[in-house]
Amino acid sequence: MTEEDKRLLKTFEGKLQNLIYLFGEQKKEIAMLRQLLVAKEAEIVRLEESRKELESKYANLKAARIISINDNELRDTKKRLADLVREVDKCIALLNE
Repeated sequence: MTEEDKRLLKTFEGKLQNLIYLFGEQKKEIAMLRQLLVAKEAEIVRLEESRKELESKYANLKAARIISINDNELRDTKKRLADLVREVDKCIALLNE
């Protein structure tokens, strides 16, 4: 083996070692990215559940507001009817005199 062959072999070995090192670094990065992906997917699931829960609470609040509006309207209507009944009673009392 000539000196040129030995030099080329050393260069090749150095490049191969560098390639193996870079391969190892890429494997580490891929593993880290997979862990990050799993964490993000778990966070997405958690946020989706939270969103559904908040939508449910919002729907309940909307329904409660509609009911409370109807209760207020019902109270107002009862008050107006009571006032009308009192007014009619006064008129009947005046007619009976």
